[in-house]
Amino acid sequence: MNRRSFIEQFSVGSGAALAAPLLPLSTSAQANQERSFLRTGQAERKADLVIAGGGLGGCAAALAALRNKLTVILTEETDWIGGQLTQQGVPPDEHDWIETHGGTKLYRDFRKAVRAYYIQNYPLTDSAKSRQFLNPGDGVVSKLCHEPRVALAVLQQMLAPYISTGQLTLLIEHKVTAADVTGDKVRALKAVSQRSGKEIILSAPYFVDATELGDLLPLTGTEYVTGAESKKETRELHAPEKADPNNCQAFTMCFAMDYVAGANHVIDKPKEYEFWRNYTPNVTPAWSGKLLDLAYSNPKTLEPKKLGFHPEGLKTGDSLNLWNYRRIISKANFKPGTYLGDISNVNWPQNDYTLGNLIGASETNFKKHVDRAKQLSLSLLYWLQTEAPRPDGGQGWSGLRLRNDIMGTEDGLAKYPYIRESRRIKAVFTVLEEHVGADNRALITGKKDNTAADFHDSVGVGYYHIDLHPSTSGNNYIDFGSLPFQIPLGALLPKRVDNLLPANKNIGTTHITNGCYRLHPVEWSIGEAVGMLVAYSLDKKVIPRAVREKEPLLHDFQTMIRSQGIETSWPKP
Repeated sequence: MNRRSFIEQFSVGSGAALAAPLLPLSTSAQANQERSFLRTGQAERKADLVIAGGGLGGCAAALAALRNKLTVILTEETDWIGGQLTQQGVPPDEHDWIETHGGTKLYRDFRKAVRAYYIQNYPLTDSAKSRQFLNPGDGVVSKLCHEPRVALAVLQQMLAPYISTGQLTLLIEHKVTAADVTGDKVRALKAVSQRSGKEIILSAPYFVDATELGDLLPLTGTEYVTGAESKKETRELHAPEKADPNNCQAFTMCFAMDYVAGANHVIDKPKEYEFWRNYTPNVTPAWSGKLLDLAYSNPKTLEPKKLGFHPEGLKTGDSLNLWNYRRIISKANFKPGTYLGDISNVNWPQNDYTLGNLIGASETNFKKHVDRAKQLSLSLLYWLQTEAPRPDGGQGWSGLRLRNDIMGTEDGLAKYPYIRESRRIKAVFTVLEEHVGADNRALITGKKDNTAADFHDSVGVGYYHIDLHPSTSGNNYIDFGSLPFQIPLGALLPKRVDNLLPANKNIGTTHITNGCYRLHPVEWSIGEAVGMLVAYSLDKKVIPRAVREKEPLLHDFQTMIRSQGIETSWPKP
């Protein structure tokens, strides 16, 4: 389209669409003209930094920039900040050392504040209060399994002082829909209120894409990749022979439930129940059987593996009791009568949705796949309530109750899909399996290392095994060992665009290495490093790429971030 028609589409009173068209990834003057919009007469706000996306990376980037005296505008599409920890309903996936190291001081401060919130506001038992590391849910996945709304409250507390002084402008229920770009620089973003439809222009020297799907990348013309790269491209041990840009991990619509023995809380039969009750995932190697079953493919071996389920938390033989897996409230930690039963979040193999890709989906297709994923989750709940095998030989647990209040929604499902994979920038440096994968690294180095590649430009650390869930193109799990790794600054720098930085799952990883860089504490570390990078670049009057390219600047920046509690290396084994 020409410049005039683009301006008309987004001008005041034009009935502007809620999403800008995906423009070609061109750097020509014509393409950049088409990414500008008329600002005359529209509300405009300015800051040192504009962050799109209020997930953990976005919040961490904001807090880091704010403590370094920058003014910040933070937008969030939903009414809850916190991303995967709140709006997506996923208790933190963390490594075993997170209590003492392997993350930032600010992240550990957040975790301490979550525990303090429970101690100050909940009727905990004396034994729970006295524990060195309180775990409200005693869930399996983390030493700190807790409710989404507690994470929300703590994040709001952390941001509140900056909001009260006007240093931070928080725009919840605002979605960025267009970008104004000149050459290699983003000049402004256009955000639309999800409630009123009003538009606002957001201007700054720097912008951060902390959205869940990397939405700013196509809007700004920033080069990016999606899906799986080929073995020829990346030399990765577990990469496929052929690239597939549409091959992305499943997403999940999470929900929470409790159990009231003897009660009947069976929901209405979901409209797609018969489909999902009989559905067998079409993946290679083959799935263990039907999706709605107490079995799945063992992620490491891909052989069928039995699971257990008992909503009173009892042992289920040698099988993992799914109830305990992501349990966020264990009633044993609270005074008698506080809870009728435990509360458990459901983010299981049985509600992973692989029948559609949300990256680049039209508004219609996005809604269609999210609605179907909701039907899958509700069907799983209904199956558990009515047909799931019981240890006593019966079927179903009618006392299972959907907890709408936990997710803060009318339908009881999370506010937003749990996203495992997004667009990824074409970065100055891309993290490959040979850098972080245990087996691939051994092939490269000729020895069995205990740590991943040492990056001279490290701006953080993290750890998780490489964990790819079943995918939209029919891959079963890809799950194997990784090594405690660093976050290289080069992976946070787009090759061309000067003033847009990623702060979520959109950094310079591959389809494979995204599997260990996508978890809660790593996303936080990425965001915090990015917020500080913006502050440093503004102070030194250089673009972020120059910080990496010039050794004195890089060393100075690393000294700065270490002084503010960011670890750039793992302790020597």
